[in-house]
This record gives sequence, C-alpha cells and structure tokens, in this order.
Amino acid sequence: MSNWLEHSVQIEVEAPIEHVWGLWSDLEQMPRWMKWIDSVTVPKETPDISLWKLSTGGLEFSWKSRILKIVPQQIIQWESVDGLPNRGAIRFYDRGDKGSIVKMTIAYAIPGFLGQLLDNLFIGRAVESTLRADLERFRQYALQARTPN
Repeated sequence: MSNWLEHSVQIEVEAPIEHVWGLWSDLEQMPRWMKWIDSVTVPKETPDISLWKLSTGGLEFSWKSRILKIVPQQIIQWESVDGLPNRGAIRFYDRGDKGSIVKMTIAYAIPGFLGQLLDNLFIGRAVESTLRADLERFRQYALQARTPN
C-alpha cells in the first residue's frame, strides 16, 4: 500500500495571466524552468496525454500523464496513468495589473510507512525547495519572455 504525499507552492509573477498561462500550458517547454524534468513530449494524436522524463540525484523516472481538467487561465490538472505515480494541478490567479499567481500542487506515491517517515525527515523539504526554485525560474523565464529582444 502506498502513501500519497502532497506539496503546494506558489509564486507571484508580474505578468498578465494570458502570458503566464500561454507559457505554462505549453508542456513541452517545462524543462526550461523545471530543473529536474529532462523532457516532456505531447504526441499530436493524443494531446491530453504527455510523456515525462525526470532525473534527480542520479535517479531517472518516466511516466505517462493524462490531463484531467483544463480551464484556460485557471487550472491544468493531471494524473499519471503509467510509470511514476503522481498527480497534481497548476492553478492560475489573475491579479489584474499586479500580475498573476501560479500555485503548483503535486502529490506522489511512496510505498507504506517509509514514505511518510522519509517525507517528514527530508524528502518533503527537498521537494518543496525544488518546486519553489522551479517556480522562481518560471517567474524569471516569464519576465524575460515579455521583454522584446
């Protein structure tokens, strides 16, 4: 039996919701700001399915995800259907001329009591720290993408 561990982080981005949504909803661009994601592939014939490869600390994982829900400029929700068990959502909040808020919630399965123990000891802090750093890279990417060359 697996325990599902969940982590949420958010960041403010000083950019319009349309811009932020446009960047994030292009899943294949995620390796540009998510350091631990090696690649994301969205097959043209099945746009609700994406193939992910992750690499961290010498470990490699892959999985197939299905988009469960998309509400433009509000939410992208997914779950894995093969490979590394995970699920989550990216939520977008429009703050008008103040910009946008991006909130990422990710849950993943780790077998039994070991998962909760490891999460309490260090995995949870490491995951949240990594997600915060990824969102900060996204913020920088979004701001640079707005700047004309």
